[in-house]
Amino acid sequence: MKVIPNRVVSLRKPKLGQNFLVDLDAMQRVVDALGDISETTVVEIGPGEAALTELLAKRAGRLIAVELDRVLAAQLRMRFTPLTNVEILEADILQMDLGTVLGSTPGPLRDLRPTGLFKTQVVGNLPYYITTDILLKLFAAGDRIETLVLMVQKEVADRVAAAPGSRDYGLLSATAQMYGTVQKLFELGPESFDPPPKVRSAVFRMKMQPRFAELEVDEAGFISFLKVMFAQKRKTVSNNLKLAYDKAIVKAALLGAEIAPATRAEAISLPEMARLYRELKK
Repeated sequence: MKVIPNRVVSLRKPKLGQNFLVDLDAMQRVVDALGDISETTVVEIGPGEAALTELLAKRAGRLIAVELDRVLAAQLRMRFTPLTNVEILEADILQMDLGTVLGSTPGPLRDLRPTGLFKTQVVGNLPYYITTDILLKLFAAGDRIETLVLMVQKEVADRVAAAPGSRDYGLLSATAQMYGTVQKLFELGPESFDPPPKVRSAVFRMKMQPRFAELEVDEAGFISFLKVMFAQKRKTVSNNLKLAYDKAIVKAALLGAEIAPATRAEAISLPEMARLYRELKK
């Protein structure tokens, strides 16, 4: 890797769906979006050639970089060995037990016994083809995460941040917003990456603030309910619910929740969703 003004040039052929971020200004904006991390544990997903990792290492109290590529992981270990606040894990983020990793002690002899609940920050440039899977994995570990700052395909960021009633609002929007508040920060063109992807990208920040207790619903049951609600976006809520519930139960629940049967799921707010779910459970 070499650096030219405001751009990092990769000398390695990417694989595993990698598009390395090479825009130095964008990297700085991503790190700035995390705020003060001097006494915080930060997990970076897919550090690649470490352009973003270098910035994070200077600011973070503790940095755990998770890299799937064996060669890159080995190079990262050699590069960051002198820094006691940086750990490199060669692992697949989708296969990791995030609860164990986020609750482990730092250092070369890692003690994997839980140290108690503490909040971490998560940052990364997510591979496009597994973005949704990674997001759902992170949501499930939301009790240990304070903030997400993630770079994803623009369409995914639009869906995560979409409001009810908008064209992009759907299952991913509702699921994400049950776990936290989402803010889309900025967009990036293909020229900000090497190799340039065929799509635009965007960075969003998500403050993890689960709403299950507030809306009086159980997490597992409500997430399953959302999948039924958005099973087929073109269908009405009544028709989607009949895929999983008795017709009479659906009719009574919609009446109790004061939702018209012909309404589509994307037009229903999360509090209204929760009210309907509670009616169905009766």
